[in-house]
Amino acid sequence: MALLDIQQRIAVAEGKAGRDAGSVLLIAVSKVQPNARVAEVLVQGHRLFGENRAQEAAGKWPDFRAQFADVQVHLIGPLQSNKVNQALELFDAIHTVDREKLSKKLADAVQKRGSCPELFIQVNTGEEPQKAGVMPADVDDFVKTCREVYDLSIAGLMVIPPVEEEASLHFSLLSKMAKRNGLEGLSMGMSSDFEKAIALGATHVRVGSAIFGERVASVNL
Repeated sequence: MALLDIQQRIAVAEGKAGRDAGSVLLIAVSKVQPNARVAEVLVQGHRLFGENRAQEAAGKWPDFRAQFADVQVHLIGPLQSNKVNQALELFDAIHTVDREKLSKKLADAVQKRGSCPELFIQVNTGEEPQKAGVMPADVDDFVKTCREVYDLSIAGLMVIPPVEEEASLHFSLLSKMAKRNGLEGLSMGMSSDFEKAIALGATHVRVGSAIFGERVASVNL
């Protein structure tokens, strides 16, 4: 089974890195996957999933949560400010906090709601103009702003390394930023490089195609 294979590889990587067994959480990236494939993974016992968009999650996860009460769903794609309230209803964690406007919206909504999902700040370690994320030079100030101005509890940092660059360099940089800011969460590593990420301290790895197979262009949500 693809899921079992990934779980076993994570366990081996944890051991090689001297990490405690189970210290790395596997986010099964179910975005743009048919419900039938997601259901198969749920039946196998996995309970942590990642989605890219609030709209897709809204059409998928309420029904699955009714069947599997202990499911957790994390937002790993960009969050529009006008989708904050919906996101707070749908997700147990948001990995893509990346700008002050969004921080303010989250803070306002959290205050009214009285509860907050885990929050990760997305860092654009490659400084790619087409990619979301806080620039490396601004991370410390942004973490401070989230904490002190908006009273948001930040769980960690997230990164998507540039495709053409060695991922380990970006994982190492993210780890140093997190340590400097007293953050334990490191959301980093995908299907092709999650073992490298675990070696460098990842607490959450995001694996999609290696579990579900290649995404399909049109899915029945």
